[in-house]
Amino acid sequence: MKTQVAIVGAGPAGLLLGHLLRAEGLDVVVVERASADYVLGRIRAGVLERTTTDLMDRLGLGERMHREGLPHDGFHLADGERLIRIDVAALTGRQVMVYGQTELTRDLMDAALERGLNVIYEAGDVALHDLEGDAPYLSFTENGATRRIDAQFICGCDGFHGPSRAAIPASVGKPFEKIYPFGWLGILADVPPCNHELIYANHDRGFALASMRSETRSRYYIQVPLDEKVEDWPDERLWDELAIRLGPEAGAQIVRGPSLEKSIAPLRSFVFEPMRHGRLMLAGDSAHIVPPTGAKGLNLAASDVHYLSEALVAYFRRGDNDAIAGYSDRALARIWKAERFSWQLTRLMHRFPDNDAFDRRMQLADLDYIASSVAAQTTIAENYVGLPL
Repeated sequence: MKTQVAIVGAGPAGLLLGHLLRAEGLDVVVVERASADYVLGRIRAGVLERTTTDLMDRLGLGERMHREGLPHDGFHLADGERLIRIDVAALTGRQVMVYGQTELTRDLMDAALERGLNVIYEAGDVALHDLEGDAPYLSFTENGATRRIDAQFICGCDGFHGPSRAAIPASVGKPFEKIYPFGWLGILADVPPCNHELIYANHDRGFALASMRSETRSRYYIQVPLDEKVEDWPDERLWDELAIRLGPEAGAQIVRGPSLEKSIAPLRSFVFEPMRHGRLMLAGDSAHIVPPTGAKGLNLAASDVHYLSEALVAYFRRGDNDAIAGYSDRALARIWKAERFSWQLTRLMHRFPDNDAFDRRMQLADLDYIASSVAAQTTIAENYVGLPL
């Protein structure tokens, strides 16, 4: 099989890139190691920047998102006693949209056949070859048979553990990583949220987040040590802890219900440079990971895809090699700013094992300053809603 662009990974980054390239008339094949059901079963982010919603609208795929998603004008920081509202709409003139990554992925999947986007699921033993030449190709197995896709470019949108980044020689790439000494224990339940906007809480006992997927489905998290086990947290214990950490105002509004899903996710900050090697370009989680504090993961993938689709279209339309050469630097400039915001908000809102009484007072002083400073709130709002492309 031959194509202009082969994409590894059919998560939101790979599918969004595929649709953008198909809309410009390019030949694209997407190869995914997992099944379609598995991809849709992954519970991920739910807050979309305007950058992401604009891309869906540009493709004509935003109708369900606007119908079912929840536009948010702001969010809250909590210090154990009070809620500090960050009025994003008033400070920036923009909103964010609460719409689950699963739903966005479903919209992209459902449109693939109609729009001529070829997606191959359950591809085994995916490998990338000849990336430094002019004729790279993918090999994989499908139904026991070995297959090959010859392409002019390969785009790695296959996540942190995929084969794309691993295909870049260690002498070429450099990873930057910070592992955090805690994880997030999350619960998903069919109960109305305790507040119509998200709450990020800093409490003496640790961080908590009140989020939602809809007006009837809530997603909550608490900070836990890395060696904690889900089975040690029955629903009632988790609800009790959330009520304490979110503070009296929000805690009093929690509606309890049986968990649909509980899991513990570790936190890391990670960036791989460069995001291009020969005819391979990385996008999304294959190149960078952010802590979920601040909801930047999916949105960073969308901005990567925006830059990458522009570069590929410029190459195939005008033979513009400079656009390809400049992709990595262009994407990384925005990535590092988003990494900074996620790292900073994580430091502000979590309890670290080596924090002493002075560190705790600094966190509380920061929150008190944010509560009284329009300038500080504006900085947070600009980063939360998404920096310009």
